[in-house]
Amino acid sequence: MRSIKQPGAPRAERIQWVEARGRAFKFTLQAGLPLLEAARRGFAAEGFTSGVLNFGRGTLGPFAYVMPALSKTGENAAFYSETFRPKGVTRTKLGGMTLGMRDGAPFFHCHGLWTEADGRPGGGHMLPDETVVVEPFEVEAFGVDGAMFTAEPDPETNFKLFGPVPAGSSGARTTSRAFALRLRPNQDFAFCLEAFCREHGISRAKIHGGVGSTIGARFTAGGVTEPFATELAVTAATIASGPSGAPEATLDIALIDYTGGIAEGRLIRGDNPVLMTMELVLEVLG
Repeated sequence: MRSIKQPGAPRAERIQWVEARGRAFKFTLQAGLPLLEAARRGFAAEGFTSGVLNFGRGTLGPFAYVMPALSKTGENAAFYSETFRPKGVTRTKLGGMTLGMRDGAPFFHCHGLWTEADGRPGGGHMLPDETVVVEPFEVEAFGVDGAMFTAEPDPETNFKLFGPVPAGSSGARTTSRAFALRLRPNQDFAFCLEAFCREHGISRAKIHGGVGSTIGARFTAGGVTEPFATELAVTAATIASGPSGAPEATLDIALIDYTGGIAEGRLIRGDNPVLMTMELVLEVLG
């Protein structure tokens, strides 16, 4: 399996996880607000301070983002590009977001694909403090109670990354058992989730959110992304019993690589290792 040497030593535990309770809901991002504040308010209205969301078509402007890039210093296995600030209104196609805390304040990690005002397709990592909602648009969210995605220094990758940590209950109404997860580098996305489900007696689950990176990508329809540094959002994903009765992951994603290549499709199980991180919530269905 493909692998990328990280600057720090790998931790023995390859999945950072917290069991929690949660609930799926929809809300509308309010126009005129920074994207971070619009997301925070939507979760807060349902009693949550952390969770994940997915979205489709929306409008943003001002808008700022970075793309994956090669590391210029060698301090990281890959890095970010300069900041891009396209003029006019950017129209999103899809995206995923993790909402949590960084340095004691609300923060998000958000990847997506979009079309800029001049018609240029793009994608990457949206910047929370420079991106504003133009028109209201609906998102699908999953709030977690008992866990918080918190940005902390990660010695393995030499980045400050979101990961779940235990948190006190906010008293929000919940409907489901859930696990907040962060997958660490150089393990297959699908196989890692499947092993986690086997270990925790989970036969069926729905994946909410899904923000991270893989080492290139290999798709079931035959497509291949060769450049190793990507930023992806999960567009649909489930865990269900396969022909052998063991849990199998079906992972549909969209990504952009460091050359600007865009790809969408279903990942091949066993051939898509994590590059830096993968954040998501597993809602247990059975």
